[in-house]
Amino acid sequence: MIWLTWRQLRAQAALAGAALAFLGVLLAVTGPHLADGGDALLGRLTETDQTVYYVVLAAMFVLPAVIGMFWGAPLIARELESGTHRLAWNQSVTRTRWLLTRLSLTGLAAATAAGLASLAVTWWSGPIDRAAAAGGSEGVDPFFPRLHPLVFAARGVVPVGVAVFAFVLGVTLGLLIRRTVPAMATALAVYVGVQFAVPVWIRPQLVPTERTTVPVDGKGPIGVGEDSLRMALDQPGSWITSQETLDASGHVLGSLPSSVTECTPPTPVETCLATLTRQHYRQRITYHPADHFWPLQWAETALYLTLSLALAALCVWWLRRRPA
Repeated sequence: MIWLTWRQLRAQAALAGAALAFLGVLLAVTGPHLADGGDALLGRLTETDQTVYYVVLAAMFVLPAVIGMFWGAPLIARELESGTHRLAWNQSVTRTRWLLTRLSLTGLAAATAAGLASLAVTWWSGPIDRAAAAGGSEGVDPFFPRLHPLVFAARGVVPVGVAVFAFVLGVTLGLLIRRTVPAMATALAVYVGVQFAVPVWIRPQLVPTERTTVPVDGKGPIGVGEDSLRMALDQPGSWITSQETLDASGHVLGSLPSSVTECTPPTPVETCLATLTRQHYRQRITYHPADHFWPLQWAETALYLTLSLALAALCVWWLRRRPA
């Protein structure tokens, strides 16, 4: 059974190995000169460095999608669609062993590929992430500290959890839909939806946030929204999850005064905020500090692996109940 699974996986494994080898060579060639850049590194990055940064960032989000679509969805759906599952089920191997062998071997390959890619990308981008966290991105193309939602899932151990989840999700949808192409399309749609939902609604809750209240004094970068201000936080590398503007008595404002929301150039923002400053308005900022990176990494990875186990259990239950 293991031999058969490997024979069916070898083309995908060879392609993944070639892609990882190319990635490794690319990062090994372009990465060493970044190590000694310090906090001022971002201002000295070449166009090639910036291109590599954004390409590998995108690749870390595409990789799990590819695994889910091309490794996960066809794994069972292709057998059901062509009818070859009947041959396997009429041998001495049970359905459960047949499924678990394919899930475990291919899932391990998916986790290994994602882990190696993440290890290389995390090493290469480390100096850039540290410089961005130190506030060194002013005046250059935007780079992000590693807690930023656009970067977090492309660093550390989370890509392993995401890849395993995407793979098992694809297998589950293939088993339920029983057609390869629709299962691939559905797996991609669900994966994209999860990647939007987790940073917005789930990740901020995985580890308790911290909260601070600062006076509205017009100092530092300030943005004006419909119902609250947006102020910078003197916590390098932190991730702000929400902000609320409070009046002098501590009540959250439902809306800002029109003197603030209608403030337009050439009137300085400080002038528009002068009333709020005199009336002792404050800003309550909820955030994750930079040292929450690894607690959030492990918590989110555990979440994805738990979901993967639940989906695998659903696959076993479903397969054992359905007729041949």
